[in-house]
Amino acid sequence: MSDAGATGAGMSDAGVTAVGMIGAIADDLTGATDVAAAFRSAGLRVALFFGGVDAAASMSGLDAVVVGLKTRTAPVADAVAQSVAAARALTALGCTQLYVKYCSTFDSQPTGNIGPIVDAIVAEVGSTTAAGTAAIIAAAGTDPRLEPNARGADAGTVVFAPTTPAQGRTVYQGHLFVGDVLLSDSPMRDHPLTPMTDANLLRLLRPQTTHGVGLADHAAVRAGADAVARRLADLRAQGADYVVVDALDGHDLDTVARAVRDARVVTGAAGLAAALGRARAAASFLPADDTDARLASHGTAAVLAGSCSARTREQIARWHGPALLLDPIALPDGDALAHDALAWYQRARVDGVPLIFSSAEPAGLRRVQDALGADRAAEIVERALGLIAVGLVRHGVDRLVVAGGETSGAVVHALGVTGGLVGAEAAPGVPWIFADAPAPVALLLKSGNYGDPDLLVRAAGAGAAGATGMAEASGATGAAGAPGAPGGAS
Repeated sequence: MSDAGATGAGMSDAGVTAVGMIGAIADDLTGATDVAAAFRSAGLRVALFFGGVDAAASMSGLDAVVVGLKTRTAPVADAVAQSVAAARALTALGCTQLYVKYCSTFDSQPTGNIGPIVDAIVAEVGSTTAAGTAAIIAAAGTDPRLEPNARGADAGTVVFAPTTPAQGRTVYQGHLFVGDVLLSDSPMRDHPLTPMTDANLLRLLRPQTTHGVGLADHAAVRAGADAVARRLADLRAQGADYVVVDALDGHDLDTVARAVRDARVVTGAAGLAAALGRARAAASFLPADDTDARLASHGTAAVLAGSCSARTREQIARWHGPALLLDPIALPDGDALAHDALAWYQRARVDGVPLIFSSAEPAGLRRVQDALGADRAAEIVERALGLIAVGLVRHGVDRLVVAGGETSGAVVHALGVTGGLVGAEAAPGVPWIFADAPAPVALLLKSGNYGDPDLLVRAAGAGAAGATGMAEASGATGAAGAPGAPGGAS
């Protein structure tokens, strides 16, 4: 299903018309909603799909197609296979640029999955169109180092740019910052699935890829798109065709976007996606937004949270209303946890909008993972939350707020939702998704670290934030984020 956005194809500074659609491949579902919102905010018309492209859906008039996968922590071979399949499908639909979207905190491990996915997509489709190379050559001058790309002889240069100013993610001298601290000093160092203990993006990327990795530093970016193009050419001549790009703000991202606007493959987070959208969009307006009207017809809400991020735990602490904390140690069976949670929901719904969650402090998460094993704990919780989502919708819930990328994937898969209309953002990078099938439902799929402290309360229409009202049930404990809480979903 497509979003009604601005019409028209964009023009680069070099005057070359951007032809065809952008096809974005996100490594989790909240990342997909994040990048879809970024394109939409730039005035592009966007279709969003989960798990794969619906070839039967109409792509008429679209500027971008986004596919949300669940590959961030999947086995490398599976992640690569899914991503290549998505790249092939998007290319077949007419997408002339592929955007590999990962988290703005570069969530990955030494073996992947960011590097292997990009390597496979570059090998599959190449990275520079002839028209795009012509634009780069025009911007940088007739640099002979770029001429092989124009002949389509090799893959070209791929930039890596996780900078997302709206979320406080910036890159300087190749180091990723979260707010005013290095990534390695942020709460991401304790992530249960992808602990980020190094902020140097070059060191993070090099073990994941067979390609040379270089840096386009802030001095080059501030010198303009021409300087960025020349820096990319210099690095490529030195054997580095993967380039981490410094960027501190939206102006820097706009500069990078102009330099790579027609590249065949671009990688980054939502910040660069929005900048690419601005570089392509000819119109400067969005159509009238009907998100509020749509939400008015989706008034029965519930919240599911599986993320163990600091921000999600803060949002849970602000919850006002009935809340149930799942405990897989007490009941290590996803089906049984879901059964008890849905029975609790039937009793609790009269007291307000319910929250069902498994989020835990790092110490509590470690205790659960030590008791059950990290993989088993995550499987139990994700199955439970997916089954709970199905039960909630059957009980009439038509507005579902979900916190956590892994949790969102489990929920969307369990519901059988394959796509939806992209609505307005409830918070930066967190748009409403309106799905018509299998049942009409408004979804807010939130990455664990996203949103202000009151986002869950506001999105669910649960009233003013305050103390959490906990209820006890089988497999539940009585304190928000208590050490006994399970986790593993992000």
